[in-house]
Amino acid sequence: MTQSEAPAGRVDEPTDGLVLASAAGRWVLLATILGSAIATIDGTIVSIALPSIGRDLGASFAGLQWTITGYTITLAALILLGGAAGDQFGRRRVFLIGTVWFAIASALCATAPTIETLIAARVVQGIGGALLTPASLAVLQSVFRPEDRGPAVGTWAGFSGIAAALAPFLGGWILDLGSWRWVFVVNLPLAAVVVALSLRHMPESCDEESERRRLDYAGAAATVCFLAGLTYALIEAPSGRRQIAVVVAGVVAASGLAAFLQVERSSRAPLLSLELFRIRQFSAANASTFVVYGGLGLFFLLLVLQLQVVVGWSPLGAGAASIPVTVLVLAFSRLSGRLAGRIGPRVQMSVGPLICAVAILLALRIHSNADYVRDVLPVVVVFGIGLATLVAPLTATALASVPGSHAGVASGFNNAVARTGALLAIAAVPALTGLTGDAITDPHTFSAGFRSSMIVCAALMVGGAAISAVGIRNTPRVTGNL
Repeated sequence: MTQSEAPAGRVDEPTDGLVLASAAGRWVLLATILGSAIATIDGTIVSIALPSIGRDLGASFAGLQWTITGYTITLAALILLGGAAGDQFGRRRVFLIGTVWFAIASALCATAPTIETLIAARVVQGIGGALLTPASLAVLQSVFRPEDRGPAVGTWAGFSGIAAALAPFLGGWILDLGSWRWVFVVNLPLAAVVVALSLRHMPESCDEESERRRLDYAGAAATVCFLAGLTYALIEAPSGRRQIAVVVAGVVAASGLAAFLQVERSSRAPLLSLELFRIRQFSAANASTFVVYGGLGLFFLLLVLQLQVVVGWSPLGAGAASIPVTVLVLAFSRLSGRLAGRIGPRVQMSVGPLICAVAILLALRIHSNADYVRDVLPVVVVFGIGLATLVAPLTATALASVPGSHAGVASGFNNAVARTGALLAIAAVPALTGLTGDAITDPHTFSAGFRSSMIVCAALMVGGAAISAVGIRNTPRVTGNL
């Protein structure tokens, strides 16, 4: 791995990496947090705007699903390529390109005249997210000195969780100020700040071995086919229509998966080295991520919709309901990361999802006459405790389980797994629980589907806890050369 000299005008850092407590270290950490937050917030902020988008563009619930899943497909499918590109071409360079790309796509979303053009713009936006998201975490793993990487990643993970929880509140506040289009416009000034900080303070880093490899475009294309085909089949199959298209999508998904596995086995420079799955800690952490983030993504999406469609709250009220989650994650996530460093991650990765499952079951009490203090506050407080317990150890374990030379790929894969879990849960569960067609305008139908979906969410959290309890070791061992 190589690291360039510090930009002119700055005090030189130690040759083994940046110091977190230094001015340069704090600016780099801020840039990566803001860059990742743009993608994280935008990945969920649209959920609070779905009713407004549906009314303005005349979209069905399936169309609204695609505004979420269209973004997630390209994000999840290309995030591995984004991580590998950062390793090869420079993590700062890819981080900057992704940020600018994301900002341009956000402008296209803000001006979309129809639901179809909005979905297309969201697909393009996901490409930018696939570049900047893994690069942000890989920067932390590569430019900080070894003893500061854990605290840096823990802080980054905590604020990433906060960004996801804060997104509905921000969306509601923006919607109360004006049109749903402003939820995309807000990305532009944030992106400008990230670019300015990165150019001024962030050193470049790359993997010397990756510089001699070719990127695995075939593997990336196969991943897109797999996720796009599977998502289409999951959304459309329960409706009973377009069955030929559903069958074709299923074939495309199966072919994409088979092609991906074949390409990765035979390629000299695979997008994802299948040898990584021989590392038990890596496999278990990512399996838990997939299941837990499936429940997490579905829970946040449907909670804000339930509060608007069934309870009748405004977008701001529905979004503000999750503020306790933000406060709890902000207060305790870094402490959770430090605790995991002392006792090992298994306890927190097992207990955290169970606490979240309890909160999700409490959400079954949210009905048309729900009271915030009696019915909603217990849900978000308990969920915040579970999320604060879980997020930092889960992310840190996935990254620490592989050799440092694979930082970009490991980061990309863990992010891809998280996004794919949410993608498939959002695509499959609503249709199976009756949230189809015009359900978003029918409080009775939506409430019934919400209750069934919450039971599925709780089951996913319990499954994630079981995977961690069985598969995670408290003393992760990193292999040498793979």
